[in-house]
Amino acid sequence: MDNSRGSLFMVLAMAAFALEDMFIKAATLTLPVGQVLLIFGLSGTIVFAILARRQGSPVFDPSSFSRVMVARSGFEIMGRLCFTLAIALTPLSNASAILQATPLVVAVGAVFVFGETVGWRRWSAICIGFIGVLLILRPGLSGFEPASIFAVLGTIGFAGRDLATKAAPPQLTNAQLGVYGFTMLMIAGIIALSYTGGAMWPDISVLSKIAAATVFGVLAYSALTNAMRLGEVSAVAPFRYSRLVFAMLIGVVVFGERPDTLTLIGSAIVVGSGLYTVLRQRRVDTTDARLP
Repeated sequence: MDNSRGSLFMVLAMAAFALEDMFIKAATLTLPVGQVLLIFGLSGTIVFAILARRQGSPVFDPSSFSRVMVARSGFEIMGRLCFTLAIALTPLSNASAILQATPLVVAVGAVFVFGETVGWRRWSAICIGFIGVLLILRPGLSGFEPASIFAVLGTIGFAGRDLATKAAPPQLTNAQLGVYGFTMLMIAGIIALSYTGGAMWPDISVLSKIAAATVFGVLAYSALTNAMRLGEVSAVAPFRYSRLVFAMLIGVVVFGERPDTLTLIGSAIVVGSGLYTVLRQRRVDTTDARLP
């Protein structure tokens, strides 16, 4: 496994995801969130459908209607809709910091869904990580932003999607999964737009922002796929946390955000807990591999 190249692709993916979030947030300043999701989802679906056809794969495979894929689609809608609302209504740096708890939520979900064993050290890291999330959220304190709950719900949605992806039919290609993922974005947009209304004809400026988000979204998805295929999961996964660094830089430079001390401390705790969880899993996997 080429862990060095895989790590570079992971960093590239996280930078591209942060830029995607930036353009989505900028577009929601003009258009309703639902309309942005609808256009963004349609654009991504078209791109991945073209990629699937160029690979000789059908756009929709019969296995895409399996129970696992239906569950994945539901979590995808939840994750995309709630996280987009979070980056539209709250500082990008805060929403991205909360999103870094996704690996911790996945670790908890793997215990109940796949029966994986988690020792007391990793349970401790998971609990400490959620304390970091609470520092960012500050429920009950003056700095609490109710809209930040959308970031928590988005994190749960993405974790459920990742768990369902692990159980997805192996014959589905990455391009096909991309088609299904962006199709769910369209559905999420329709749901949001039917509730809020306010659709309008987008101007060139807004469309260019959504087009840029699509380009970076496809680039991020492709780079992430390369990272997971080139390197060992335990080696490249820690580089997911670089997304928080990119998001905070963009938040400060582009949107004039100023993360406060509690947000920075909470972010450090979440990232540290996640890194420990990943590295601990790597040590367990290595030990298991050495056993006769």
